[in-house]
Amino acid sequence: MIPVRVLGLVVDARMQPVVLLTPLDGDDGHRTLVPIWVGNQEAASISIAVNGEDAPRPLAHDLMQRLLRAVGATLDRVDVTRIEEGTFYAELSLTTPNGHLRIDCRPSDGIALACRVGAPLFVAEAVLADAGVLEDDGEGAEPEEEAEEKVAEFRRFLDEVDPEDFQG
Repeated sequence: MIPVRVLGLVVDARMQPVVLLTPLDGDDGHRTLVPIWVGNQEAASISIAVNGEDAPRPLAHDLMQRLLRAVGATLDRVDVTRIEEGTFYAELSLTTPNGHLRIDCRPSDGIALACRVGAPLFVAEAVLADAGVLEDDGEGAEPEEEAEEKVAEFRRFLDEVDPEDFQG
């Protein structure tokens, strides 16, 4: 498993949110990115956690964090374990009063929860090999202004999201 961090959130050409993970030791001049497409609500939740903000009402991942605390469990790590037919899979690694548990989850949920509790994120080497892409070094790369505009566009989306969108 390779330790990673959330580099940021962007939107693709179809306006779908993408969370970008990158290895912690990726300072060799060419950073590897693992793009994982997520839903709008999960993207908003990840963004809130990454930016250290609070939602006006608890989101599902806030509830997960509170439940873990209430039962005396801790999230030790989140592992993105595999990719099958374009779908990523992940597991939560928990320590509970009754022992260690591994629980299947969507990567977006695991990332949002890890960002809230400060748990480390990992990606399997096979996932990095299959889904990882080298960040362009500027030749043929998207101009920085375009990338910044996409990030700004996603932030506008987050600013305009109605809290009712998160009600079940």
